[in-house]
Amino acid sequence: MSGNTKTLKLRIKSVDSTLHLTKAMGLVASSKMRKANLAMAAGRQYEAAVQNVVDLLTASPDCQSSPFMREFKDGGKTRLIVIAGDRGLAGGYNANVFRTVRDFGEAEIIPIGKRACERYGQKIVSSEKFYAADAFKLAKELCEQFAAGEFDRLGIVTTNYISMMTQTPDIKWVLPLTKGQNVKNTAAVFEPDERTILDIAVPEYLSGVIVACVRESFASEVAARRMAMDSAGKNAQQMIDELQLEYNRARQGAITQEITEIVAGAGN
Repeated sequence: MSGNTKTLKLRIKSVDSTLHLTKAMGLVASSKMRKANLAMAAGRQYEAAVQNVVDLLTASPDCQSSPFMREFKDGGKTRLIVIAGDRGLAGGYNANVFRTVRDFGEAEIIPIGKRACERYGQKIVSSEKFYAADAFKLAKELCEQFAAGEFDRLGIVTTNYISMMTQTPDIKWVLPLTKGQNVKNTAAVFEPDERTILDIAVPEYLSGVIVACVRESFASEVAARRMAMDSAGKNAQQMIDELQLEYNRARQGAITQEITEIVAGAGN
């Protein structure tokens, strides 16, 4: 019986250590949440602004001959920018991203985030420390390669932040560009012409989309980790309560047995 109480005591101590860890990670995630949300909101605003400009340009007949608007045909080569986290312990965040890539099928992968880089065997690129300059460098290279015909379609596997409770993986297709729909009449005049401005603007547009996706994915990761740590903390506390109850019963049983043995010995 004493061996059983000792084992239970060790288990309680082990789970208690885990509980302290989950609480600490939850607090770290909470401290990052506000900054991540502000960065996500700024990224969304910038993406919307450059998207409006691109929609104006692509609605022009002159831009239909741009290499960035060539039609994608079945069998064309696809590239996917895959944005995952730098760390685990974020519920199904990373797994959902990788499942989306797997379900899509064959594609050339450009990973952002340590977990994605490790999975696809490429140089480590942090998602938390992926800045606008990094995005523009990547966007410029991809635009040059797309215009040269090295691939035919570009998508970004990102995670949409719906709420603290819900984050959903998705593929956002960015190249080739599609014709702007429902564009309101505008007095904007592009010099020297729409086609030239579009070709110049596309790297800036793609850079803005990449930054927005990285920031939204990071906010989703932080939210997922906070919820996962909250859930793990509750489960750990419940386990401690159950083990403590079992320990008390075992200890009470051991004491009762000892008393019984003493009484029996005294009777002899």
